[in-house]
Parts: sequence; C-alpha cells; structure tokens
Amino acid sequence: MKLQDELQAALDEMARVYVEGDVVACAALFTANATLHSPYAPPARGRAEIEARHRVWTEGATAKRFEILDHGGSGDVAWALARFSEGEVTGEGTTLAVFERSVDAGWLIRACSLNSLTE
Repeated sequence: MKLQDELQAALDEMARVYVEGDVVACAALFTANATLHSPYAPPARGRAEIEARHRVWTEGATAKRFEILDHGGSGDVAWALARFSEGEVTGEGTTLAVFERSVDAGWLIRACSLNSLTE
C-alpha cells in the first residue's frame, strides 16, 4: 500500500470514530505524547486532553471528511496536509498532521494543527 493510502486510511478512521462520537477511539489514534493545536480550543497535550477536546467536538457530529492534499515521509515518520469538512457548525479547514508508525497500531498522529477556512 502506498504511503498516501495508508495515511488516508488513518484519517478516514479518525473521521469514522469522530462521527460515531467514540472519543476514546479518537484519542487512541494519537501517540501517548501527542499535541493537538486548534483555533477552536487551547492546545491539548497527551491522550487524556485530546480525548477531552473530542468529547466536546464530537457532540452532535454528523459528518467528518479528510482529503489529503500533500504528504511525505521517511521510515516511521510521515506528514500529511489535508482538507477537512465537518458540516455547518465547524465548516471546512486544513490540518497538518505528523504521524509516527507504531508496530502495534499502524500510523498514529504525533502532532496535529487544525486551521479553519470558515470565517
């Protein structure tokens, strides 16, 4: 499988569990020491804070989609720039995610920055 397909699969899984409101599964897609930066809330560090952010964000979520615009990587580290859409409340934006490959869990997000395109 090509790297872009692997990263898209990880983002598709994030979208799926996000819409389901499974905040534990959302947090599990991040490394234990991950950071999440967003215009919608203060930075979150570690899975517990990331889970707490998603508890608020997923409430009432009906849609989430990612489309990779660019990507790259070497060995067990990769990155993806993706467009996201999330419905009427959040709208659209971009995310830049740095991934680490886990032997047990595949590609996990190590750092993520969200940017809103909706004014």
